[in-house]
Formats: sequence, structure tokens, C-alpha cells
Amino acid sequence: MTIKPANSQYLRIHDALAEDLDSGRLQAGERFPTERELAERFGCTRVTLRQALARLEAEGAIYRGHKRGWFVSSAPVAYDPSRVTSFMEYVTAQGREPRTEYLLAERRQAPAWLAVRLQVDVGAWVYHLERRRWVDGRPVLLETNILTEQWCPGLLDQPLGSSLTQLLRQRYGRVQARSEITFKPCVLDEIQGQLLELAAGSSGLMLERLCRDAQGTPVEYDLEYWRPDAVKMGFEVGG
Repeated sequence: MTIKPANSQYLRIHDALAEDLDSGRLQAGERFPTERELAERFGCTRVTLRQALARLEAEGAIYRGHKRGWFVSSAPVAYDPSRVTSFMEYVTAQGREPRTEYLLAERRQAPAWLAVRLQVDVGAWVYHLERRRWVDGRPVLLETNILTEQWCPGLLDQPLGSSLTQLLRQRYGRVQARSEITFKPCVLDEIQGQLLELAAGSSGLMLERLCRDAQGTPVEYDLEYWRPDAVKMGFEVGG
């Protein structure tokens, strides 16, 4: 007699739904059947069903729309955060359609925590930019860029609708020499969830980056909040 683990039912449901996805019966962006319909199909409780859905979500196969149910994830974008390449460039190079939406662009005085990171005086002027990034019509990334005024004086007088990386390169001759990067899983709050069209409390991926110039001086501090199903991170390491 074979003894099956107590949680084997949700694993069977997970495998059946994964097979639906692999077979192409459900396409990227398509809405899943409702939880009630799926529970009836598999003859299970909502609790068991949600275990299976949560596993698929963790694998990046599906995502929860904000008050709209479950949807099939699109193929993730390949992203190497160590490379000085603009979002618009690397997304376009993968045959996808990028779009950038500015949520905020203003000149601020650096608070104490930021002054420590950027090695400037408390109250020094910095440029604070907040953007929402889209791929193929779906919001995938919330990005905050904070740049020292000395690095790019008069930045807010420049056209910000295009790539910031290209603007810094072409207008100021600025290219970051190296970056210090950390990333970790996170939980998206209500506002972040709404902006990324996800349910509040959904999982996300947070990336923190401190950029330095050729002399080693910090010039930019970035925070990125990604939909976990939208990105596949990889790094090139020299031999």
C-alpha cells in the first residue's frame, strides 16, 4: 500500500494546471477560470485550490490581477542589472514593446539616510524621478532614480520622455563606471499593487543599486520593484 502525502491533492491540481499552460490551451494574458469553476473541476476546497495557484504564482506561471482574478503570465524579460543599458534598449532588443511613464520628477533635498548613501551633505539637492515601466501593454516595473545635482545639473530642464540612460550619455557625457547591487523578494503594498495591476500583498522583487562614476564617487541611487513573473535576471561574469 502506497501512502501519499497529505498535500498531494494540491500538487496534482498544480500539475494539471501546469499541463494546461504547457499545452498552450491557455495563452499569455488570458484569464484563468474562476476559483469556483476550478474547485468544481477538481472537486476540491478553495483552500486546496489556492495552494496550487500559489505554487504556480511562485513559479511565475500565473499572476493575480488587482480585483480581477488570475491570469497567465507572459514570457519574462531577460535583464542584466549590472549592465549600463537602458530599459528601452534591452526590452526592444528582445522583440518586445517597452513604454515609460513618469509618475514624478522633482528637485529635492537629500534626507539623512540618502546623504549617507550618496556621500553628500544632508539637505544637498538631488533629482528624484519615479517611473512606471511597461512591456507589451502591461506594467512590470516601478523605478525610483535619485541623482546628485552635480552629476547632471539642470536635468529637469531636459526632455525626460525618452531614455534617461541615453540622455545622461548624450547630453552630459555621463556613464556609470560601476554599481553595487542587492536584490531580494518583497511584498508589494496597496499602491504598488495598484500601479502594477496586482493584488495588494502580492510578492515582488526589489532591487537596490548604488551607481558610481569613474572616480568611485556615488552619483545615483535606484530602487526597482518588479513583478516577479515579468523578469528573468542574469549576470555576465568575466573569466
